[in-house]
Amino acid sequence: MSDVVELSNYINGEWRPAICGHWIEDYSPANGSLIAQIPCSSIEDVDDAVLAATAASADWANQTIAERADWLEKIADALESRVEEVAQLESLDTGKPISLARSVDAARSVANFRFFAEQGREFESEIFEMSDATNRVVYKPVGVTGLITPWNLPLYLLSWKVAPALLMGNTIVAKPSEMTPMTASLLAEVMEEVELPNGVFNLVHGNGLDAGAPLTSHPDVNLISFTGGTDTGREVAKSASSGFKKLSLELGGKNATIIREDANLDEMMPSIVRASFLNQGQVCLCGSRILVHESIYDSFVKGFLEVVSDMIVGDPSDDQTELGALISADHRDKVMSYIELAEDEGGDILCGGGAPVGIPQAFENGYWVSPTVIDGLAPDSRCATEEIFGPVVCLRPFTDETKMLQEVNDTSFGLSGSIWSRDLSQALRVARRVESGVISINTHSSVHTEAPFGGFKRSGLGRDLGMSAMEACTEVKNIYVDE
Repeated sequence: MSDVVELSNYINGEWRPAICGHWIEDYSPANGSLIAQIPCSSIEDVDDAVLAATAASADWANQTIAERADWLEKIADALESRVEEVAQLESLDTGKPISLARSVDAARSVANFRFFAEQGREFESEIFEMSDATNRVVYKPVGVTGLITPWNLPLYLLSWKVAPALLMGNTIVAKPSEMTPMTASLLAEVMEEVELPNGVFNLVHGNGLDAGAPLTSHPDVNLISFTGGTDTGREVAKSASSGFKKLSLELGGKNATIIREDANLDEMMPSIVRASFLNQGQVCLCGSRILVHESIYDSFVKGFLEVVSDMIVGDPSDDQTELGALISADHRDKVMSYIELAEDEGGDILCGGGAPVGIPQAFENGYWVSPTVIDGLAPDSRCATEEIFGPVVCLRPFTDETKMLQEVNDTSFGLSGSIWSRDLSQALRVARRVESGVISINTHSSVHTEAPFGGFKRSGLGRDLGMSAMEACTEVKNIYVDE
């Protein structure tokens, strides 16, 4: 995988370079080397992809949902046969540990297609009987969908958009992040391998300005589903709203981990560490704020630092590695600027705060930040309220529950979080008061394919996964029959 790969767009069943002939370079986060070149697509490429998706739309919509479910099964089978390749490509392209790429990116991408295939076979239109009439609820495809996905979980997040969109009869133009293009191209290869009808799935590489913006504003695109940063999401919403498109936005988070005084510290510690630093903290669900009851604060900090300090940071291809590289030099510098800001804001760096010690020479040009734990920040400090999206965690003690909840909710984000307590009834009571789209108790597992996923406030609009994802990419029609 050391050779530089030249990727292409996939439009109407054909592999094509960008019409302009320009390329974007893709670098390995782990060592800074050039690993791929991708098409620097523009409005002309987007137009071609949308035209292909439009031409294929009617025939695809006319298939039954059971037939489309069969297609998802074929995709899942083909993808499953390449799960190790998926994992290797994701680790190479994102800098994440290979163990994480196998357990999350590869395995869950396959699972997404299988889940929605099953949903398709069980799907039935709703019928509401009245005394003298019947209401029949029918779900119709929206048509052409534009799917824009981020760099942190490339194929996984692409799959949870592609699968329900295809199932419900829509055609697709996908635009993955230009920083992690590998597995999106692999998915297009899978579509070709299973002989999905031409034009049903189209892939356009490129950056946000030249390819993403023309897609979001295209008059023949009926839905935009975007996952990424909140600032970019705001621009996507502005662009899409002018055409009255359906819109789904899954954006950032500044999630709180709440540890009550009765929590079992020994049992929960591995989960808390994983929730804090999963994928180098580059997950919108990471528990980047940890609020601990004062009575157990010192014990928690001691135990937490012991585990964090022992984390293995280094070669992403090593099965033992727990923390890999950040996505880019610019992003590393952004994360480091927040660590410096934390010190200026009065924070105490308990561990980390810079590049990890002992990185092998082969990776010295990579983009590294060691897991960093900060204490002593004011609740309204920038580091405690803004999304850093890196391996940085802020600790805070609390005594009064009401004040703690005010602090938890005093943010513009509302995506996820977790509560840790042996008293389930009290944990549920607190959970209901946390302003977030997802909240977990005694786990930080927030993504479940069967259930809706999304956020409050600046964390997004609409919901992915479950029946919510199927509804998001359909137009709902009620047929009223007077009997």
